Amino acid sequence: MPPRPVIYVLLLLIALSFVPMAFLVKARVTGSTAPRLQIIPDMDNQPRFKSQQADPLFADGRELRPPVPGTVGRTGGRSDPLFLAGRTPQGEWTPRSPLPTTAALLQRGQQRFQIYCTPCHGLGGAGDGTASRRADRLAEGTWTPPSDLASETVRERPDGHLFNTITHGLRNMPAYGPQIPPEDRWAIVAYVRALQRARHATLDDVPPEVRPTLK
Repeated sequence: MPPRPVIYVLLLLIALSFVPMAFLVKARVTGSTAPRLQIIPDMDNQPRFKSQQADPLFADGRELRPPVPGTVGRTGGRSDPLFLAGRTPQGEWTPRSPLPTTAALLQRGQQRFQIYCTPCHGLGGAGDGTASRRADRLAEGTWTPPSDLASETVRERPDGHLFNTITHGLRNMPAYGPQIPPEDRWAIVAYVRALQRARHATLDDVPPEVRPTLK
């Protein structure tokens, strides 16, 4: 058995080891007007101005800077709900895109679709993109398969509904509104309609002069 003084010293050290933990618990459960001790600041605290404050750096003394002359907004200068939200003045989904379907619009839609949509939906819109196939192989049970864009459910949705899905996302699909301007979103909708028509095409959709060349 160790000498009694050694036992007393060990007991004292054990008791002192609880002191730092007690201070940590106290700091977690009590409020204070003083800033917390921050060992790694990570640029959390730095000189800055709040909105509407005066700033002597600029000649007009304003912190909030006006838009640069000639700046073009992300909405393309349009403000109508039909173009920006896909809804009619009555609040319903618009059945048709507000933009005329042209070859240039479809080419733009194809380009944007291949950038943003094919990882999950695939080049043909069948929901077989590389990200989707990998998720199926992992079989983790948390993956929601992307929709087949040529399915009857998607084909029956109005253009405004598809535009809204691209803008705000759906289920696992994130919102692409902050990344894709409205006109490009409508271009994607037009290209999705072209994919749907291509996958459900009949002989009547083929020009008569081209039909003899089909096998």
